[in-house]
Amino acid sequence: LCITEHERILQEIESTDTACVGPTLRSIYDDQPNAHKRFMEKLDARIRNHDREIEKMCNFHHQGFVDAITELLKVRADAEKLMGQVTDTNRRLQDAGREVTAQTEEVIRCRVQQRNMATTVEKLQLCIPVLEMYSKLKEQLESKRVSQYRFCQIMAENLPRLREEIKDISMSDLKDFLESIRKHSDKVGETAMRQAQQHRTFNSAVAKQASMGHYIKPVYSLNERTHAHTPNGLLMDDDTGDDEADEEILTAQDLVDFSPVYRCLHIYTVLGDRETFENYYRKQRKKQARLVLQPQANMHETVEDVAFRCSSGCFDHILHATQGLVTRAFTDELWNMALSKIIAVLRTHSSYCDVPDLVLELKNLIVIFADTLQGYGFPVNRLFDLLFEVRDQYNETLLKKWALVFREIFELDNYSPIPVETEDEYKLVVSRFPFHDAEIEKQDFPKKLPMSQSVPQIYTQVKEFIYASLKFSESLHRSSTEIDDMLRKSTNLLLTRTLSSCLQNLIKKPHIGLTELVQIIINTTHLEQACRYLEEFITNITNVSPETVHTTRLYGLSTFKDARHAAEGEIYTKLNQKIDEFIQLADYEWGMAESDGRASGYLMDLINFLRSTFQVFTHLPGKVAQTACMSACKHLSTSLMQMLLDTELKQISMGAIQQFNLDVIQCELFASSEPVPGFQGDTLQLAFIDLRQLLDLFMVWDWSTYLADYGQPTSKYLRVNPATALALLEKMKDTSKKNNIFSQFRKNDRDKQKLIETVVKQLRSLVNGMSS
Repeated sequence: LCITEHERILQEIESTDTACVGPTLRSIYDDQPNAHKRFMEKLDARIRNHDREIEKMCNFHHQGFVDAITELLKVRADAEKLMGQVTDTNRRLQDAGREVTAQTEEVIRCRVQQRNMATTVEKLQLCIPVLEMYSKLKEQLESKRVSQYRFCQIMAENLPRLREEIKDISMSDLKDFLESIRKHSDKVGETAMRQAQQHRTFNSAVAKQASMGHYIKPVYSLNERTHAHTPNGLLMDDDTGDDEADEEILTAQDLVDFSPVYRCLHIYTVLGDRETFENYYRKQRKKQARLVLQPQANMHETVEDVAFRCSSGCFDHILHATQGLVTRAFTDELWNMALSKIIAVLRTHSSYCDVPDLVLELKNLIVIFADTLQGYGFPVNRLFDLLFEVRDQYNETLLKKWALVFREIFELDNYSPIPVETEDEYKLVVSRFPFHDAEIEKQDFPKKLPMSQSVPQIYTQVKEFIYASLKFSESLHRSSTEIDDMLRKSTNLLLTRTLSSCLQNLIKKPHIGLTELVQIIINTTHLEQACRYLEEFITNITNVSPETVHTTRLYGLSTFKDARHAAEGEIYTKLNQKIDEFIQLADYEWGMAESDGRASGYLMDLINFLRSTFQVFTHLPGKVAQTACMSACKHLSTSLMQMLLDTELKQISMGAIQQFNLDVIQCELFASSEPVPGFQGDTLQLAFIDLRQLLDLFMVWDWSTYLADYGQPTSKYLRVNPATALALLEKMKDTSKKNNIFSQFRKNDRDKQKLIETVVKQLRSLVNGMSS
């Protein structure tokens, strides 16, 4: 029964979803004791049975698989050959298509000319009756047959008035045309900019696809479509045709009907008043240009600057369609005036762009604007020069943004080594930051990486900055070398100015202690080593070899070295400050008769603090730890010496000297215990040599040796300055009867008191000799 039940459970496991297996397996353990063991044996047998079936199936299909692979290998050579033939055919088709494209463009021109000729013939046919009547009238006038008629006199009287009316009507039409252009300049300019952008996009796609050997379908197509003009001169689509099937892409000039200009020019020319018309027309165009270029209240409204593009298009069109109405000199003069105002407006609005996205929008507007004007034949070098200013401002906005990012990273950092519990966590960190250490890789999990969490975050953010900086170079037609140079310069600014400033400010913050400073030094060391990977990152983006002569190098090495040196200096400063705090706790009884034989408590606490602190320094570079230890010992020695020589301290007993000597001995024991490895011999103990010789001189009372050997390089008390010895001896001298420590000498040994007086005199003599 149990075997049958196991078979049923196995069939259920094989046939049901894995999510529903739990209740089935639970029933095994709820059954008889040891039933799960028998089930496991049954399960193993079933697995071995399936393995044999799988092996049989693989053996059965193995030969067919091998044959299929062999056939594929044979086909590969043919496929490569066929691919080459297809590529060659495609290339020949493209070469042949160039001639077709050229012929198509010629056909387009011919079709336009043909259409214009047909329109001209149609209009002339309408004028033929009038021309015939005019011819007959001219013959009559030449034969002087009509002068005697009354209607001739009436015409002679009315023609001047009719001429003026015609001039007035044509001028009115011209004014309506100019007003219409002013009102609808936004639409015309928008169309011009949009088509310039489409043309740029199309050219970029052609260049990209041509490099891949593909054919691009032309964006523009020639279609027969009629248009109607509004009375004010703007073109309107004639909806009689099928919009979807027969749509023609219109240029900005197609949106404007210039017939009022031509008609008025022709009328004023025929009537002999062309100069008046030319002066009026040019004056109005200058006035319109100035109105269009008036600075607007906000940046969104500056898109109205495209209205001048409409005017520029009109200038260019009329320049080629008429003779003398708009000259190149007039157009250039107006363009230079307009360009100066345009640049001033753009500069004004760029000053309000305080975030990178706004600056990018402004850059794109300038690029499209310049492309559009360049398409009309106007020089736009000054606009591209303006882009350099905008690029600098873009970099400034990026630097401000990333300064906030860096500050937030530093504020959230715990300044502790990164713990990694599993290999997946280790791979995650390594994928974000190029860290390689053979010793750490050999360690078992869990383990710690030396840098803190801010290091991979900073490295990632620097790469994000490079990507953001790269966005500005899009659509600028810059070479790879120029883009590479721009990226490296902006990255250098980020490292040497923004990141460096953030690091310097971080180091100076009062809450940053010695442990944090040690971690900052370790972090900057790893970031410095990662700079070469940032070089490779930029190289991979721009494909410009770093060995190129004009390639700018990243200055990250100096940035992180400067930060590390600042952190080291701050470590020395904070160590000294901490030592001063302990020294302030000193409470010597300077008049004690005898020492209790134990070192002062404040000094033992200070030494314990230094021991624990220098243990943290084991991760620092050797020279940094040694310098910090030597600096601390020298500062401690100097502070103790200053305590002895303090002018506020008037009297010192021999017992106090003995107690002070015990404290200095503890300092020397600390120095000899090698708190930081790497010191040779008694190098660290030499920090206390001045104190040691001074105290030995007073403890032994060896004045005869000191005075006899003074000035000799082999003197036992070579480091004892006479002024220092005199100052300390003065504090022990009998200067008052109260608490005179030498009172017993006057009673018991007046000769020794005289000796002290003699030593004082000799020391003063030495001091005076040194000063002279």
